[in-house]
Amino acid sequence: MTVEDINTRAWNVYGQRQLARAYTPPIPDQMSWTPWEGDGPGAEILGAITGRRVLDIGSGAGHHAVHLAQAHGARVTGIELSPTQHERAVSTHANVEGVDFAQGNVAEYLAGAEPFDAAYAIGTLGFIDPHRSLPALREGLRPGAPLILSLLHTDLHGRGPSTEVAPREQLILLRDDPPLPTQMWVLAPQLWEDLLTEYGFRVEAIDLLPHPDGSAAVVQQLIRARRLPDRPKRISSRPRSTKAPTPHAAVGVGAILLSEQGVLLGRHRHGTLELPGGTVEAGESFEAAVIRELGEETGLIARPTDVRLLGTLVDHIEGVLRVTVGALVHAWRGQPATQPDESVGDWAWHPLDQLPDGLFVCSDQILTAWRPDLPIDHTSAHFTRFAPGTPDTTTTEALA
Repeated sequence: MTVEDINTRAWNVYGQRQLARAYTPPIPDQMSWTPWEGDGPGAEILGAITGRRVLDIGSGAGHHAVHLAQAHGARVTGIELSPTQHERAVSTHANVEGVDFAQGNVAEYLAGAEPFDAAYAIGTLGFIDPHRSLPALREGLRPGAPLILSLLHTDLHGRGPSTEVAPREQLILLRDDPPLPTQMWVLAPQLWEDLLTEYGFRVEAIDLLPHPDGSAAVVQQLIRARRLPDRPKRISSRPRSTKAPTPHAAVGVGAILLSEQGVLLGRHRHGTLELPGGTVEAGESFEAAVIRELGEETGLIARPTDVRLLGTLVDHIEGVLRVTVGALVHAWRGQPATQPDESVGDWAWHPLDQLPDGLFVCSDQILTAWRPDLPIDHTSAHFTRFAPGTPDTTTTEALA
């Protein structure tokens, strides 16, 4: 027998016994979120519900729905899985203005219903698999709608909540009849918060409400959540054609490392002196390229937070557009050293007022973009400085 069948059977028996006793709970003067009265907030935690559509999940005998309609002017729909519980509500409150009662599974009901402005469940949502109920509630509520859940935390025997999403046996206790076994998701507050977050809700508060009789172990948890807005529809993109664009640009980075001894320069095998740096690889951010090239060429280790991008330099060399991004590395680990199989080595620190001749033009451009007062001659390049406070770069994939 499935969990849903077990719970439906138990609540059917419960409802039948209450019908046989002709018992109808009185309409409360205020909402009670626990099996005991006079504890916790009232209907105000549902927000402004006058004239709004409110869903009562597991509405039972219907007395809470009637209270909200009569005392607060809400338009309440009670959804109840058990036919006998539904019969209790309809037989007593069928003609109450502003209240409707439906019988069936809440997830199936919401799939065909107009979205509600608010929803609540008093002790009932724990009888439904949250992986089924919560996504249905997200689709069945308007963006920003409150969802208020009263759930068991610790039972009468002092057994606390579970830390895994799995049902366990809980008994419905009856005054004059044997208890009814059910399967219930009694979950820790953090686990409920994780589930609600996963399915598009923001948890605003979780309160634990112990029984007013200090000798009773039972504790109820009251969760206030809100349905998050829908994400904007994503806009698709397409290339101009299926052919790759003609290569026409070279993109590289150059890094300035400044110590008490001066700026770090290495000698290329062709004889020029230059800053650490090189070509940006596919899928790589500028910061990542700086860190990689620094490690490959000098053996120094830096972190993304150690790198500050200065801006872009653009010039043309023999018909190729050259884009160079300068960066200032303000912290690193290790000592610079020539690395095997690298074209630049013999790393040394050079005072800014004693820079050598023969600097690589891209390094010259980066240095003068950083310090325009440096007396360096080089071919011109268009420099665009990054705005102060520019956030860290990210990839389009990270925004998805």
